[in-house]
Amino acid sequence: MCMPNGSGKIKLGVLGSGSGSNMQALLDAIADGSLNAEIVLVLSDVPDAYILERAEKAGIPAEVIDCEGYQTRFPDDSQRAVAQKLKSYGVDIVCLAGFMRLVKQPMLDVFPERIINIHPSLLPAYPGLMAWEQAVVAGAKESGCTVHYVDAGMDTGQVILQARVPVFTDDTADTLHARIQEQEHLIYPEAIKNVWEKFHFTE
Repeated sequence: MCMPNGSGKIKLGVLGSGSGSNMQALLDAIADGSLNAEIVLVLSDVPDAYILERAEKAGIPAEVIDCEGYQTRFPDDSQRAVAQKLKSYGVDIVCLAGFMRLVKQPMLDVFPERIINIHPSLLPAYPGLMAWEQAVVAGAKESGCTVHYVDAGMDTGQVILQARVPVFTDDTADTLHARIQEQEHLIYPEAIKNVWEKFHFTE
């Protein structure tokens, strides 16, 4: 297999909007040797997001994305700037970790089939926000989490890996979410390895 960065490690760029617990799970997998990778850059669209603090504590470069004042949109110019920043750090795979803006063509063109996301449901069920709450409200018997390739839709990309989580009769949105997160932290590192093994990246 060709390792484009020459280090033998997968170079990951992480985009997040919140606490960054999934990024921490990746750091933990790297630390225990189960994931042969390094996170080389963390970007957030939220200036005070805890994911930035996690990155700084870990000695990882961390920056805020300029979304031109938009609350929910990810403007094309911002996406182009992010894509170029990720490229400048030699990123192989872009990992979304609670990133709350839709990634579109400017970034997809630069990282085709190399942007992945983790979502707290068994897609295609319950796409979008608060998927765990959607499951509880719907009376679902089962939920879980999905790592998928990012395409131009909302949580519509090809599934890479899933983990199933039962929904108990006494579950609240919070208790279900906590159990789903446990599985997220297990499958995200595995999904990255699956993606890496699928492709022979070249510079």
